[in-house]
Amino acid sequence: MIASSGVGSSWDELVSTALLGTGRRSSTTPEALLDAAALETVRRRAGLRPVVAAAPPEPALDDPRPALPAAARHRLAVLLTDRAGSGGTRRGSAPDLLELLPQWLATANGHGYAPPPELLPALLDAARGRTDLRPQVLTFAGPRALWLARLNGDWKFALRATPGAGAALPAPDDTEGVGRLWGEGLFAERVALLAAVRVHDPAAARALLAGTWRTERAEDRLMFLDSLRTGLGDADEEFLEQALGDRSRNVRATAAELLSALPRSALAARMADRALSCVALDRAAGVVVVEAPHECDAAMERDGVVAVPPTGRGERSWWFGQLVEAAPLDRWAARFGGRTPEEIVALEVADDWQGELHGAWCRAAVRQRDTAWSRALLGPPTAPGAAGPGAVSLAERAKLLAALPGAERAAWVAAFIAAHGLSEAFQLLGVCGTPWAPELGRAVVDALNIARDAGSYPWSFSGVMGLAERCLDPEEAVRLEGLTAAVDEPEGAAPGAGGYWAEAFQRLVGTLRLRRAMRDELAPPVAG
Repeated sequence: MIASSGVGSSWDELVSTALLGTGRRSSTTPEALLDAAALETVRRRAGLRPVVAAAPPEPALDDPRPALPAAARHRLAVLLTDRAGSGGTRRGSAPDLLELLPQWLATANGHGYAPPPELLPALLDAARGRTDLRPQVLTFAGPRALWLARLNGDWKFALRATPGAGAALPAPDDTEGVGRLWGEGLFAERVALLAAVRVHDPAAARALLAGTWRTERAEDRLMFLDSLRTGLGDADEEFLEQALGDRSRNVRATAAELLSALPRSALAARMADRALSCVALDRAAGVVVVEAPHECDAAMERDGVVAVPPTGRGERSWWFGQLVEAAPLDRWAARFGGRTPEEIVALEVADDWQGELHGAWCRAAVRQRDTAWSRALLGPPTAPGAAGPGAVSLAERAKLLAALPGAERAAWVAAFIAAHGLSEAFQLLGVCGTPWAPELGRAVVDALNIARDAGSYPWSFSGVMGLAERCLDPEEAVRLEGLTAAVDEPEGAAPGAGGYWAEAFQRLVGTLRLRRAMRDELAPPVAG
């Protein structure tokens, strides 16, 4: 009937006729077009044939790790669904549960628990929204998370973040399997394989890399070379020296950086000779004199010195800083008559070179993880000013602190807070181990209490308060109970500050109690 009316039988033809107008189709009337459209609509809705069902996916791998205790399983569900405290500057007295998730994951991973399968989607959603959670989440979620990620595009980040995308790697001592995957595997698989072998046997990993070095792409060589940071030792020097002649500037720079971390390497000796030739002690005046290099020759460039400075930096100071940074710190004592690092750092530096020289020593101390030089450059925590005798910024002081033993680090930051308050302490607190040592915890709480007495609002210290909630020892909750009551506001205090402080301390105590409960719920699994 439709065909005889002159109207096309396909939906596209009907649409085309409607758009063009039935007047341009002499054999078609509007009534015939509408009849045909109605009939085709019914056919489209009722006439579809079922498609062939897709093959079901392969089942996920088993997770042999022990299951979570029931209380911990329930706690995880709450942490993943509650969003209390997010957004805004005033957070109320309720703990911010999502901020406790990293600590919960670290404890669960430390005990080797497996996740409840029904919570895997929520875990992956949480990691999708917060990149800082991904390493802990993916470790905890295990192989089933990768299985899910292959089926849901929203979770593809899990495959990208997992070297080898979950593919099983051969055992590091499986020579045949390692050789086959190294020769035939995808890039991510080869990176994961090299890292695994390096941890197990540094020499074997170096030999693996040396065997194909000349045939690798420049960007791949750079990634593979970076894996040598694990287990870096004197045995790597010969290979790294050869890499100094690489065609890629980035590969050469990485090789030079690694060699400079080996105090007994030939490159470190060459850089030390250059650096020491630029620095001298004027014994008559008792000051350090700097004569920065006048050129960056080819040999310096081969050893990793970048010739062109960043915008705003002078060439000579740029070259000088790189030489000092790469020189072994133990060479300076002889240059300064056997002085200790503290005595060297205390020397006056002539002609405004102190910032450049001390800054380079700071970078060298961080790179070489030299405790004595880090301690000297930090100076006493009670020293006035934002910088110590050698540090040029709080960021560098934080890096220097990382080289000190944990107890000494905590004591230094506690003394710094006692002397200078909390305004510049956030970055320094970030490098202290958790839970905080009692001395450090007391210093932070005392400083917060002083801030309350001064009449300011608590959200001026929201960063430190957040760290305290996550890092104070949970056992401190009992001692801090006395701070949760509202107090009379001092004269000149910000309106309502006393109530807000009471609320902030209530949240602190509540969070500490919650962390203690989490710790108890995540007791180590029973062996056997």
